[in-house]
Amino acid sequence: MTNTISINDRCFLYGDGFFSTVRVTDGIPQLWPLHLARLQHSARQLAIDIADWHQVTNAVAATIAAEQLTDAVLKIQISRGDGLRGYSPAGIAPASIFISHSQLPDYRQWQRQGVNLLLAELRLAVQPALAGLKHCNRLEQVLLKQEAIARQAEDLLVCDQQGFITEAIAANLFMHRAGRWYTPELTRAGVAGVMRSQLLARHADIGLVNWQLSELATVDAMVLTNALMGLVPVQSYNNQPLNLTLAKTWCNGHL
Repeated sequence: MTNTISINDRCFLYGDGFFSTVRVTDGIPQLWPLHLARLQHSARQLAIDIADWHQVTNAVAATIAAEQLTDAVLKIQISRGDGLRGYSPAGIAPASIFISHSQLPDYRQWQRQGVNLLLAELRLAVQPALAGLKHCNRLEQVLLKQEAIARQAEDLLVCDQQGFITEAIAANLFMHRAGRWYTPELTRAGVAGVMRSQLLARHADIGLVNWQLSELATVDAMVLTNALMGLVPVQSYNNQPLNLTLAKTWCNGHL
């Protein structure tokens, strides 16, 4: 583990790494087995070698204890490591692991009142090799956040360049119609969040879909999810009201 970032670090130079953002509640890292599984999957997909995953788990526990964290955000960021100039990963030093923490945002108002979504103008690049990963190249999300601020939007529903519904700015999306919940499959773009993974593991009836915007005509409720805010109901999409009661009921069933 390290707290110092080298100017030759691949994550700094190229975004050559991945991360997971963990909610700490009462000193316990929530959904840690799912976070660890996602980190391990990302490492395999990007061919970044981590010699000892137990060391990562122990470092998380040690950070929480040393900083006396109760309710906080813990970020685990893994870089391919230090290397020479150029894109080639040959001859790279061992992976670098950074752990940091910050204050937990307050999502209680969103959870009570719901969030209003607008359709994003920016569309996500389609790259199946990176789809689902929470890699460190997040410029698209920076641009989306800028767009949301400029449009005074609480959040945005985001499609990929082929027009398929993908996610919100920093959350996964669940949609309800005809008595069943659905979520985008995320095989072209997007981040497969750990809260999404937990819901899919618990509910085999949630459908994985590839929907374009026309499908939303028959959607009557939506919910956003991520590891920090949990489940948040969507009040409206593009100024059209949704069934907030139905969304809240589904959210409350998973608290």
